[in-house]
Amino acid sequence: MCTSAGDATACLNNNPAGNEAGVLPECCAGLNNVDYSKVKLRSVQLVNFHDPSFCIAVIAIIFNPLFWNVVARWEHHTCRLSRLFGSPYLACYCLGFVIILLNVYRSYSMTVAMKAQARWEVLDRTDVFYTGTAFIVVGTVLVVSSFLALGFTGTFLGDYFGILMEEKVTVFPFNIMENPMYWGSTANYLGLALIWPLLLLFQTICLLCPEPGHWSLQRSDLSP
Repeated sequence: MCTSAGDATACLNNNPAGNEAGVLPECCAGLNNVDYSKVKLRSVQLVNFHDPSFCIAVIAIIFNPLFWNVVARWEHHTCRLSRLFGSPYLACYCLGFVIILLNVYRSYSMTVAMKAQARWEVLDRTDVFYTGTAFIVVGTVLVVSSFLALGFTGTFLGDYFGILMEEKVTVFPFNIMENPMYWGSTANYLGLALIWPLLLLFQTICLLCPEPGHWSLQRSDLSP
C-alpha cells in the first residue's frame, strides 16, 4: 500500500503491467471518481475579430479620415463645395458638421465593440484606472484648448477652402508643444485604452488616421 508521494512513485515503478493497463495505485484511487470529460480549461480571448461590432468599428475608424481628406483635397482643387454653398465658410462649416457626426458614430461603434469583448484582467486595477483617467483629463485639455486657439475653420480643414490664418498660432497649448491636438487625441486614446484594453488596438488604427485639426495645423504653419 502506498501512503506517500514517494511510495506512489515506487508502486508505479514496481507495477509496470498495472501502469500499462491504466490502473492507479491504491493511494491515488480517489482520482478514479473524477470525470475528466467535465473538466474545462479557462481560455480568455481578448479580442474577437469575428464580432460584427468590432468590424464596424474598424471600418468607421478607417473610413472617417479617408472621407474627409479626399473631400478636402477635392475641394482644394475644384472649389466645387464653395460654389455649391455659395461661400467657402458655409461649405467648411457643413463639412465640419459632417465630420463631427462621423466622429460621434465612430465613438459609438467603438463603445459597442468594447462592450461585446472580454476585459483584460491584468489592467483591471485601481491604479491603472486612475492613470487612464489622468491621461484623458490631460488629453481633453489639449484638444479643447487647441480647438479654441484654432477656431472652427482652423480645426476642420478651413485651409483647403482657402480660409487661412493670418499668423501662426502661438498661444497655449501651441506655446508648449508642436501639434497639441494630435498629442491630446493620443493621450485620450491611451487613457481609454488603460480603462478598456480593447482600445489598445483601436488606438493603433486611429493614430494612423489623424484628426482634421492635425492636417489643418500642419498646413497653417506654412501660411504667412
